[in-house]
Amino acid sequence: MGVSATNAVGEGSPGPPVELVLRSTRVVTPEGIRAASVAVADGRIAAVLPYGTGFPRGPVVEELGDDVLLPGLVDTHVHINDPGRATWEGFATATRAAAAGGITTLVDMPLNSVPPTTTVAHLRTKQATASGRTHVDLGFWGGALPGNRADLRPLHDAGVFGFKAFLSPSGVDEFPSLEPADLEATAARIAAFGGRLIVHAEDPHHLERAPQPHGPRYAGFLASRPRAAENAAIARLLDVAARLGTRVHILHLSSAEALPMIAAAKADGVPVTVETCPHFLTLTAEEVPDGATEFKCCPPIREAANQDALWAGLADGTIDCVVSDHSPCTADLKVPDFGRAWGGISSLQLGLPVMWTEARRRGHTLHDLARWLSGGPAALVGLRTKGAVEAGRDADFAVLAPDETFTVDPAALHHRNPVTAYAGKTLHGVVRSTWLRGRRIAGPGGATEPTGLLLERQHSA
Repeated sequence: MGVSATNAVGEGSPGPPVELVLRSTRVVTPEGIRAASVAVADGRIAAVLPYGTGFPRGPVVEELGDDVLLPGLVDTHVHINDPGRATWEGFATATRAAAAGGITTLVDMPLNSVPPTTTVAHLRTKQATASGRTHVDLGFWGGALPGNRADLRPLHDAGVFGFKAFLSPSGVDEFPSLEPADLEATAARIAAFGGRLIVHAEDPHHLERAPQPHGPRYAGFLASRPRAAENAAIARLLDVAARLGTRVHILHLSSAEALPMIAAAKADGVPVTVETCPHFLTLTAEEVPDGATEFKCCPPIREAANQDALWAGLADGTIDCVVSDHSPCTADLKVPDFGRAWGGISSLQLGLPVMWTEARRRGHTLHDLARWLSGGPAALVGLRTKGAVEAGRDADFAVLAPDETFTVDPAALHHRNPVTAYAGKTLHGVVRSTWLRGRRIAGPGGATEPTGLLLERQHSA
């Protein structure tokens, strides 16, 4: 008979028996980093106990030594593309890459799959395609298009976490952007039932006036996606959120010039949140070689000074979380012409070491990293059992050796196509293992069969 959760803590009514204990000298909890023993019962964290707590019988004890026990990462911005473009990425490969990188929960974007997640029937198609194939837990965003306002409430009731929209062309014909009148009507409809609108914020008129990209020079592509396009779109969204009360989330913030108006809106109580991505925080325009379209994404990677300001916005809380925007494609679509190449960064497996390499250089801690990569995204989508190492949460963990280094080999990554902007980079932080609800899913002895669950929005989120 195993030790019960009550026996471990010493108070309360008996709980399920403790089956597993992970013990580390460095456990990242909401209160800080400390030596602890984390007791797991029935897939949940039963207690976070002093490091030397004894467990005389029953549970398996996993000694992690000085490796860091982090909450499993939550990535709420991933393009899995399945069904329809599964040659670009699929549920099995994307979730295997996530698990290898310490991620235990993903939320899939409504494009670039065919069909897109814009009706309940399309959601069911996507769920059926994913069922039994996910190595991590997986939820879904819905899509907001010019003609699907009647589908939004049914999708919300079916459990999507919110609704993605574009203000400029999305790059795929089946997911058109919202004109200003569509945006107003869509935002009002979503506000009426308390949903969330998440937006790719680039203003189409600024993009049309900018020089069009062509050829191998990154400088030409950067000029085609000016900061002004982001800034104008974000200003419009802040106005919509303030007037209509719609919860608005700004996706993949690239322009640091928008941070002051976002901070002011938050101070005024406007219901706005914002994310950025590892590539904006760790790569710079100055380092992109000509023809290297693995660096192409929209909005674009900007200059080093802009990156410094993004880090400041992350540190002061203006930016709520960091997510991958993993947007893969087949290698042949990354032609060495920035006007013709598909835009998207493939980085799902690398987010934790990429972020830790730069964060440690800038004086940030693993506690900061857990907040940005796990707690913040979990809070965004209302997953109250994810995002922290504390009693009552799911036993989702990433075990990291923070001082070890490795060099990125695209062929060794688990996402479908071996393309990444981080090829050849030496990074700090080796993910030793990943655990989902108390079961090892990556690392030595990890599960080979997919055990992830399909998630739905909790009704109060």
